Parts: sequence; structure tokens; C-alpha cells
Amino acid sequence: MSTSPSNDPRHHASTWPGIATTALRVAFGIIWMVAAALTWLPDFASHYVGYLHNASQGQPGWNAWWFSGWIALVTPHAALFTWLTRIAVSAIAICLVIGFGGRTLYALGALFSLLVWSTAEGFGGPYAVGVSNIGTAITYVLIFLALIGLHYRAGLVPYSLDYLIERRWPRWQKIAEWSNATEPPPAPEALPPGVQIVAVLGIVVVLALLIAGLPSTLNVKSASPATAAQAVSPLMLAAKEPIQKARDARLPPVAGDGKTATIEVIAEDKKVTIANGVEYQAWTFGGEVPAPVIHLRQGQVVTVKFTNRGTMHHAIDFHSAITPPDLNYVDINPGETLEFTFVANTPGAFVYHCGTPPVLLHMANGMFGAIIVSPATPLPEAAESYVIVQSEWYTQLMSGNLMGPSFEKMLQMRPDEIVFNGIANQYHDQPLPVTAGKRARIYFVNAGPSLWSAFHVIGGMFDKVYPDADAAHALSGVSTHSVGPGEGAVFDVVLPKAGKYPFVDHSMAHMAIGAVGILEAKGDSPATTPAKPTLTKSAGAATAAPAHAAMPAPTGPYQFDTARGDALYAQHCAACHQATGMGLPGAFPPLKGDPAVLDANPAKHIQTILHGMQGEAINGTAYPSPMPPFADQLSDAEVADIVNHERTSWGNQAKKVTADDVKAAR
Repeated sequence: MSTSPSNDPRHHASTWPGIATTALRVAFGIIWMVAAALTWLPDFASHYVGYLHNASQGQPGWNAWWFSGWIALVTPHAALFTWLTRIAVSAIAICLVIGFGGRTLYALGALFSLLVWSTAEGFGGPYAVGVSNIGTAITYVLIFLALIGLHYRAGLVPYSLDYLIERRWPRWQKIAEWSNATEPPPAPEALPPGVQIVAVLGIVVVLALLIAGLPSTLNVKSASPATAAQAVSPLMLAAKEPIQKARDARLPPVAGDGKTATIEVIAEDKKVTIANGVEYQAWTFGGEVPAPVIHLRQGQVVTVKFTNRGTMHHAIDFHSAITPPDLNYVDINPGETLEFTFVANTPGAFVYHCGTPPVLLHMANGMFGAIIVSPATPLPEAAESYVIVQSEWYTQLMSGNLMGPSFEKMLQMRPDEIVFNGIANQYHDQPLPVTAGKRARIYFVNAGPSLWSAFHVIGGMFDKVYPDADAAHALSGVSTHSVGPGEGAVFDVVLPKAGKYPFVDHSMAHMAIGAVGILEAKGDSPATTPAKPTLTKSAGAATAAPAHAAMPAPTGPYQFDTARGDALYAQHCAACHQATGMGLPGAFPPLKGDPAVLDANPAKHIQTILHGMQGEAINGTAYPSPMPPFADQLSDAEVADIVNHERTSWGNQAKKVTADDVKAAR
């Protein structure tokens, strides 16, 4: 029996449930439109099968058959299912936004979301990994069910394509409304203009927030413990004060009696320091990373006794040896000892490391060291000889200040630290002494395991570089020399004048995360004492107009202008302190939360901008990069604008200053 609209109580309900239902439906539709757009990206098609495999990980045995079945079905027909998914998501998105399909659409959407949840939740839109334990797709199911309930409460919703169809073809109500009505629905009540404007603005806000969140959707990983652990680097946890004691980098004496040598190498698990105050749960040779330096003489017969006291298989691989690897570089079990011999025929600086697959993991977890083979005909005498091993740490947080390995970062060659002799910045805090005017020798080994090094001494020149420790093959006058992962070279440098000369991996990104040290040349003679440079100001130097010159100069009493402060900060300060106010770790301090910026007395803050600063510890950290003075470049009002910008941005809340305050500080 048919029900006319006049007898259907839903047709006489308040318009507000219909408005609320429409607002939720449109907002939800916009979310699905973003999801649909993501499915049309090339990465979606490339990784479609991978999403299924990812979702199947860690599933209980009772439902493993479901995932296995879908993987078996989809894998041979990935392109077909990719297009079916794109079409389904896009269709649901469009229908939600325009209001087509009503309760039938909501039911189909809920079923589709259930399907997504049980197969491939993990990429964009309904596939996005949610921060709630139930997952985003299940949340979508609940929203669809809520829409069905709201639709029932609201009755006919006039703000939809369904309503327009029902006015011309009443029987469409059976599909969209699950109703047997045979007459057209009544005309809707007119909404006040203010309500319509608010509704439109609400939709615009939702759309703006979704667009603004797209970078996060595409790049930010899910909020899982594993992701959080990988987001913390050891340099974030490192103590701010300088390292008090660095590893002894001096070349040890030649092992053995000149003709023979016995080398004992012990594999063991041990915590090691990788940054000041930060430890790493490592696999080691001899309890150190890098392992103890082995120093041999060309021609020595070497007996290796390799003992495994670790918790898993390990092997040993000497780049200085020519020996059958299937005999001597084999895996041994915990508690076993392997003994073999080789002749150190080739001079040079070499790496030795664990050769157990995956070698990347064993090396990156600390199982490497340097083996130096001095040539039978000695190289020119050096006043100081050091061994420097460059390596990479790929970490994730285990607990407190203890890090562990991240194999994902290893595969992506995305290190948290690149270090000399195992610890970031240790020879920057504790320089290696050399004698000015005399030869210093560095036996350099790049243990990697993956990245090249461009070794360089700032302010110096390599007098000789021995790629293979053969004096006949020496290179002269070399500024920077590349050493590949697994390679070594010998560097001679003569620093004629006293001073501090940084040695670095000239890949600046590597230097920024730990690959830097200092050679401190000392000498008291007139020949080694550097002359002080002269510094004068150039008269009449041409200067470009400042970027903010087009802005009108303030007139009358000083008032802080936020736009002018933003522009001045962007021009003069953002490159070093960043637009976020977070600074550059190890180079420039953060302004967010800086004590001088937050101090009610602005004197220190103003003085720093006017007259600069260098060498002063900030929150316990001394930054090497100087803060230049701006007194000659900026007016009182401009300095006040920058100060006030810094005092009111990034969550800072401090007392503002005036141009008169700056004038008084000059």
C-alpha cells in the first residue's frame, strides 16, 4: 500500500535534521574525493599488490585465509583491480557530494569500506592508516551507518540530486529513501540567507583543511611505535656539552715480531657510544665500534683467531688479504673459533668487517674496523699518525637514550649520523694535535657501509695521497679525495702555520650530521706563527636595495606591524633560524623558546641583533656560526619589528619593544 507524502511524518519534520545530514554528507564526500584523487596517482597502481601484502602482515591465523585469497586473486589481475578501486572510490565520492543514491549509497559505501578494511587499508582516503585502533575504514563504516540513521530522522533531504529526481520520478524514492511513496515530495522550506552562507563557508573550510593536509597524507607515516622510534635521531638526544674524552686515534705499533703476527678478533654484543650521552646496542669486534686497529707490516704472515661470543652467526672478511673466502670467511656459530692464516702482501689502509648476510645489517650494526699494512719500504717519516674510520649509523629509538638498528633506513641509505671513529663530532670537541710545519699522516678508511666520502682538510692541502700506500703511486697537491665504501687511502698533510684545521667529509650533508673533526696545529717558532689579517671597511661599496624597501616607512609613533615584521625576518633571519624559528641543529640556535627572546627584559635580545654574537652558549650549546651585527643595516623601527616578530611567533609570548628601546640600546 502506497504512502503519500502528506501522510508521511518524515515530510513534516524540521528542516534542521536535513541540513545536518546534508552538511555531514557533503563534508564526507569531500574527504572521499581527496581519497579518490590519491587512487589516481601512479604510486597507487605501482604498489597496489604491496598494500595487500602489507595488510596481511601480523594477521591472526583464523582470518589469514581471507588475505591469502585476495592476494591470490588480485596479484595476476592487479591492473584490473586498480581500475575497479579507482572507479568505485570516485563514484562514491561524487555521489556523496551531489547527493545521489541516498540510503542505498550509504549501505554500499559501508560494505565497500568493510572490504577495504579487510584487504588493503594503508594508502590514502579510506585506505589511510588511522590514529585510532579501529582504523580509518571502520570509522567510515560507522559514518555511513550514521548517515543512514540521520537520513531516516530527517526524512526526505531536499538538498540533493535525489530530491530533484524524486520530484520528476517519485518511484526513485524506493531506491534512495527505501520508501514506497508514489507522489513527488513537497517543496522544501526556504532557508534564511545567513544559514546558507554559513553552510557554504563550512564546506569551504572543510575543503581548505583537507587540501592543506594533503602533504601530510602523502608523506607522514602512521602514528605507530615503530614509526615514532625511527623519527628520533641520536643527535636529537645528544648532550649539549662538548665530549670530554674522544677515542684514541693514534696509529698503534706493528703487531707481532716483524715476520709473523697473531691477531685475535672477538665478536660480541655490546652497547657503544655514538653521540655524547647516546648509546647504541651494537654487534662489535672487540667491544668497540670501529673495532681495534690492526697494524701490520707488508710481508708478515698473519694468523687470525676469530671467536664468536655474540648471539648469532658472524664471519670475518679482511680486505687486506688474498685468501679463499669459502674457506676462511665462513659463518661461525656462537661459541666457535675459526683460525686461518694469510700473508699481508699488499700495503695500504683497508677495512675488515663481518661478512654474514645481510652484510649491510652486520656492518651498519658496528662490525667493522681498520687494518693498516705499512709498506716494506717505509713512507716518509711523519710526526703524527692517526687512523680515521668513517662510518654511518642508521638508528631507531629502543628506550631512553639507547638506539638500535633500523634496517629500513639502511636500505634507503638514510643515515642519522655519519661519524669518524664511531662517535659524532668527537674530534671537533677534542681536536687531534699535530705539529705545525711537520708531516702528519692520516690512514683513512671508509667503512660505509653504503656512502662515499670526499675527504678534505679545510685550510690545508694534502701533500701526498697514497691510494694504495705505494710511494710510487702517490698523488701530490690534492685538495679533496674520494674514498668509496670499503676503500681506504693514506693522506699526508703539512700545515705550516699554527691553527685549527677542520677535516671533513666534504659532502656537506654528511658533515652536518657528524663527519667533522679538527686538526689543531701547534708551533711556537716565528715560521709557524700565522700573521693576523687586516680588516677594513670598503668605502662606497654598492649595495642592493633591501627586499622591504618598497614597503612604506612607518610614520608617527612606533607601532608593531606584523606584515613588516614577517618580511624583515624572512629577509634577514629566516635562512639561519628558519621560518619555523627552530634554527639549524649544530649551526644556529632555535628562537622558539630561547631564553633571551622570552625574557621580560629585552636588552639581551636587542643587543644581539644590533651587535651580533659568537661563541656564547645558548641553553648549554655553543654554536660555531656567528650572529652578524645589523646595527648599520637596520633602523630602530626595523630592529623593533624583528624583535617583536620573534617574541610573538611560534608560541613565544613575550613583552614587545618599541623603536625607542632599540635607540636606547645602540
